[in-house]
Amino acid sequence: MAGPPLRPRDGSSQGQLTLVPLSVLDLVTVREGSGVAEALAASIAAAKTAEEAGYKRYWIAEHHGMEGVAGGAASVVISAIGHATSTIRIGSGGIMLPNHSPFAIAEQFGTLAALFPGRVDLGLGRAPGADGRIGQMLRKDLMRSAEQFPQDVVELRALLAGDASAPLLPTPGSGANVEMWILGSSLFGASLAAALGLPYAFASHFAPDHLDAALKLYRERFTPSETLDKPHVMAAMAIVCADTDEEARFHASSLEQSFAALRSGTPGKLKPPIENYRATLPAQFQAMFAHLDQARAVGSPSTVREGIERFVERTGADEIIVGGALFDPQAHCRSLALTAEAFA
Repeated sequence: MAGPPLRPRDGSSQGQLTLVPLSVLDLVTVREGSGVAEALAASIAAAKTAEEAGYKRYWIAEHHGMEGVAGGAASVVISAIGHATSTIRIGSGGIMLPNHSPFAIAEQFGTLAALFPGRVDLGLGRAPGADGRIGQMLRKDLMRSAEQFPQDVVELRALLAGDASAPLLPTPGSGANVEMWILGSSLFGASLAAALGLPYAFASHFAPDHLDAALKLYRERFTPSETLDKPHVMAAMAIVCADTDEEARFHASSLEQSFAALRSGTPGKLKPPIENYRATLPAQFQAMFAHLDQARAVGSPSTVREGIERFVERTGADEIIVGGALFDPQAHCRSLALTAEAFA
């Protein structure tokens, strides 16, 4: 089993080192030329690879109405991942709580906790995971629901804790052993996680702009809780690892195509890789990817290790979560394995 990367306790390049676990974030990516069944099979294979390689967690992200993403029913996918594995923690990265009632999520994750004792994480986000049409389809006023996010998180935590003051306790759900996280890409989530004494995961793999400010705010304002006595940060990176830097950059072009399409308003299925893709892009897209590179590591195992270590030294992250699917599912699994082996 591979070991995790190392980071200095004091954030410098010297001093005592601590272990930083690696985890995986999966959108259940649908690839061009295939469908949802193949995407689910690829995610299950990747979860097995991650478990064998020593990753700590395998999280599924809730998105809706996107041809290239099949993780909409996140709790169902998490259950499938749980049945295919035995030791890795499983959960959400995240459940978009404004789309749901806290009671329903308590029941869903209470069920998961009963099926997979001691393995379930519940990461919660405030965004809808889709464009504005999703509110109509879910019969939800998402603007109002987003404003209620802090109160809904508190209610959900109380339901899972079995708070007797609730009008009705969920079964399953009440008293469930579920590890709650707040997810975010802005100062809002950092402030909420700090106030509630919950661990915080930052989506730096696609939105690095507020990373440093959010982590600083979270650590400075953190209030200890019954479940967490000090700040605990997970930061996301897009990572592609292959035998050589050139091969890794080739595979990473699928991710870059997907991100460019999303920013252009034309999202779709994950496309095959293209040689020298970045060189074909207009200047504004090249600048965008150069900006995202601060939370990316693409290359051989040694290149990836150096990239992660620099990022961990900068952020002081307690964990790193690895995002980004490759067009070839076997290459994706190999990328996960090589990334872990880089720290063996």
